Amino acid sequence: MMQTDTMQLPLPIGTDVTAPAQPSSSTAAVPTLQQPWSPTSSPLPTATTATTPVAESTSHAITNMSQPMNDHPMQTRAKDNLRVVIHRNSQVAFHAFFDADWAGNKDDFSSTSAYIVYLGWNPILWSSKKQNTIARSTMEAEYRSVAATYAELNWVCFLLTDLGLTLPSAPVIYCDNVGATQLCSNPIFHSCIKHVAIDFHFIRDQVQSGSLRVAHVSSSDQLADALTKPLSRPLFQSLKTKIGLSHHGLS
Repeated sequence: MMQTDTMQLPLPIGTDVTAPAQPSSSTAAVPTLQQPWSPTSSPLPTATTATTPVAESTSHAITNMSQPMNDHPMQTRAKDNLRVVIHRNSQVAFHAFFDADWAGNKDDFSSTSAYIVYLGWNPILWSSKKQNTIARSTMEAEYRSVAATYAELNWVCFLLTDLGLTLPSAPVIYCDNVGATQLCSNPIFHSCIKHVAIDFHFIRDQVQSGSLRVAHVSSSDQLADALTKPLSRPLFQSLKTKIGLSHHGLS
């Protein structure tokens, strides 16, 4: 890894990493890397669990690991040595940011879900994952993402309860899609999304019982956006700071 190129972004904006086409007998073979990339010999999966912003780019790399191409940006190292900032005196309250890149995969038009879960000011969970089913709208992709986010959030809440900790309030999940936010508490939209009925009833029941609150957040403050798709350098730098990454690990 020390001999690889440094990068200031996990993936440059506009990067389109697609699966390699299978060459026919009449066409030239597509060039691949001379040394096949393997997750067992690469620190990328470890970096994913340790550093939030590389999650989305690592997901792209793992998707194409069976036949890596010369233009697949798999062997890079960060220009900055960043750490997750841990606040010692943070409050015991949960909130999360989630986002979805609708139909961002150009091979099968699947969407990418991402979330960042905070305990007080400290990011404790994050994920960037391809959705298993094809969403027919941005709202549907976002709604599937909020269901996955709350499932993780709820698991941590149960863990803290078992440890004897009491949460002062219901967790809040921030969404930058107005339709998905309204759908969490407004049954009028039910006829539009009968095909996602399980996720719909799961989230709506949590909101109506007071166990969860879904709030709208502007796209510029949607921290999970950094985990769904390549961003411009100014936006990435801004979100990186807001997420809680710094050159220092404690505050």
